[in-house]
Amino acid sequence: MNIRPSLCLLAAATAAAFSLAGNLSAAEAPKPLRVLLITGGCCHDYNAQKDILKKGIEARANVVIDQVHTPDGSTKPPLAILGNPDYAKGYDLVIHDECGADINDPATVEGVLKPHRDGVPGVNLHCAMHCYRIGNPGQPVTLGTPHGFWFEYLGLQSSGHGAQLPIAISFTNQTSAITKGLADWTTINEELYNNVHVFDTAQALASGKQVVKGRDGQPRTNEVVVAWVNEYGAKKTRVFSTTIGHNNMTVQDDRYLDLVTHGVLWATGHLQADGTPAPGYGKAGK
Repeated sequence: MNIRPSLCLLAAATAAAFSLAGNLSAAEAPKPLRVLLITGGCCHDYNAQKDILKKGIEARANVVIDQVHTPDGSTKPPLAILGNPDYAKGYDLVIHDECGADINDPATVEGVLKPHRDGVPGVNLHCAMHCYRIGNPGQPVTLGTPHGFWFEYLGLQSSGHGAQLPIAISFTNQTSAITKGLADWTTINEELYNNVHVFDTAQALASGKQVVKGRDGQPRTNEVVVAWVNEYGAKKTRVFSTTIGHNNMTVQDDRYLDLVTHGVLWATGHLQADGTPAPGYGKAGK
């Protein structure tokens, strides 16, 4: 009995099956989330931080980050997104890490906000909270007015910060998927941003405590919200923000990058209730 042709046919069938399985696996593999990171402007080492964030987030999640950066260090940096309300087309999320306090033309600010009003999720880091200020940032806003455009998107209004000192971060919301698996920590010297107003659409995730000296020389403790989520606009767009992240050592801290990555995955709907990435959106696409 000649069994060689049968063996050949069996080998060919097995190879074809493995090839088909491989093709199906590749077809079913989730595509990476496309994220746009915007950096540049006053007061920070964005030349380094843009790459720290890209490398750190891409190492933690199935994400590909494109960068829009300007080396301009003014409070009115010429960001390429300005005047282009379609700047986020094709992206799953935008990370705002720019610092442009004097970009205050209402039409320009509305252009920056348009993708988020249309449903594109956002993540906002540190000085993004002090961008696009129309009017006095210390005066509580009236909803629906230009003064409130950016703050309504963020879900929290902040107008300034004090000296750089360590901040003790406590995750006060233990039910959020974002905080699951994250532990409290104390930063190096960092800026604690004040809270003028927390909007009803926002939900606090973490507080920061900072011990400072009062005018009388006595220590006092300031405590404010330093991380939160917001539902923005008619589409209830998901927005995550943290005011932490001034210095490079903080931005490259694993605990900070874990927090920001959780925010990215939550905002895009790819973070499970236990704080782990949805299948296919974790490290190395796992």
